[in-house]
Amino acid sequence: MMIASLLAMGVMFGAPMTIITWDWFSTSTHQDLTQRLTRMSEHVLAEEAAGRAVEPRDLDLEEFRLLVPANGRLTLTYRTPDPSAPDGYRLGTRQTGFAFTGQAVAESINIGPNADLTLAIPLRDVRPTQLLAVLTLLLAIAVAVLGGAVVAVVTARRLSEPLSDVARRAADMARGDFSSDWPTYGIDELDRVSTALADANQEIALRLEREGEIVGDVSHQLRSRLTAIHLRLDELTLHDDPAVVSEAEAGMEQVERLANELDEMIAASRADSKARVAIDVAAVVERLVQDFSPTFASDGRAIRMEIDDPAPYVYGRPGRLREALSVLVDNASVHGAGACVIRVGTVSSSEMVRITVADSGRGVADDLVPVIFRRGVSSGGRSGYGLSLARALVEADGGRLDLVQRRPAVFGVVTPMHAVAVEAVDGSADDGEIRRVRVPHR
Repeated sequence: MMIASLLAMGVMFGAPMTIITWDWFSTSTHQDLTQRLTRMSEHVLAEEAAGRAVEPRDLDLEEFRLLVPANGRLTLTYRTPDPSAPDGYRLGTRQTGFAFTGQAVAESINIGPNADLTLAIPLRDVRPTQLLAVLTLLLAIAVAVLGGAVVAVVTARRLSEPLSDVARRAADMARGDFSSDWPTYGIDELDRVSTALADANQEIALRLEREGEIVGDVSHQLRSRLTAIHLRLDELTLHDDPAVVSEAEAGMEQVERLANELDEMIAASRADSKARVAIDVAAVVERLVQDFSPTFASDGRAIRMEIDDPAPYVYGRPGRLREALSVLVDNASVHGAGACVIRVGTVSSSEMVRITVADSGRGVADDLVPVIFRRGVSSGGRSGYGLSLARALVEADGGRLDLVQRRPAVFGVVTPMHAVAVEAVDGSADDGEIRRVRVPHR
């Protein structure tokens, strides 16, 4: 819109200004000729006042030579009585200056009852000046419009690129990716939006972590109690009284049914049919490597990925997997040493995908191993929420995050493989369509 406005203004002001400039140079030329002729007539009048008047036809035109332009022509036109002429006068002319042919710009002045002076210059001498002025004006308008267009483009990009970046980060957050930073852009209104979204991002991440912890704790406690009840009832099945045995078996059946319903409820709470899709693990890992490469390179370290098998698809939300892996890679960057290797492969059952993040650092201290995934536990003075949140995100998609090796530290993520990927590994795939399947609680 800004560029269109500039073009409209250029046309609106450029067209009249071009016409005015063209006419101004033409008028200026006529005025110059008129002034020269006026001085000539004043000379004639001064001669008459001094008593040295001569007949107009006897004027010495060479006296006016300095007032004639270098390319101009001065013409004296006079009439003398002639009875043989139709109107009683005979027309005569005298000239001095530059003789030329073609169109001319001319002005005339009367110096007597029967005499006129005409001063003319070739039109071809005026046109280049007019064209040069018009071209200069058009060039100035074009430069102004171009400069305004550059300013418009820079201003539009300064506004549109931050807006696009905020929209992209908000979309990532909506998909469950909470790893993106929320920088400031130097635009007050946009910075307020970015700050609000950053606060929302942190709050959602914390709530998701608490939700995962609550679900995990509740499921663990209920299973522990159900297991204890099941063991007690199992002992009662050894009783001598058949009635007691019958009641114990009925109770065990109810306990098993309750345990199955608990698994289904937890799986349902973690299922999100609108967001869970087939995830290309290789693409997620490749993007992580690209994002963290500058950080590792600044420390003189390297980060790379290794794909043991044909890149499988897993089932879940891309944001959750990326966020969990981001936490592991970030920990390797801060606490680890040497190269960081992200390895992707499948477990022996071919129904799960294993992703490990390893480095060559000192590893995890022995006293931190039992509590490394607890919220608030950190070995480097940081918040201690990273690993806890990462485990909650992985478990939300039916996977598991564990410390595989202490020294050097190796963290492993095991997550369900997508159904089509499983069929491809088993050789039973009948088409390439990716279908959404229900993942049981693990």
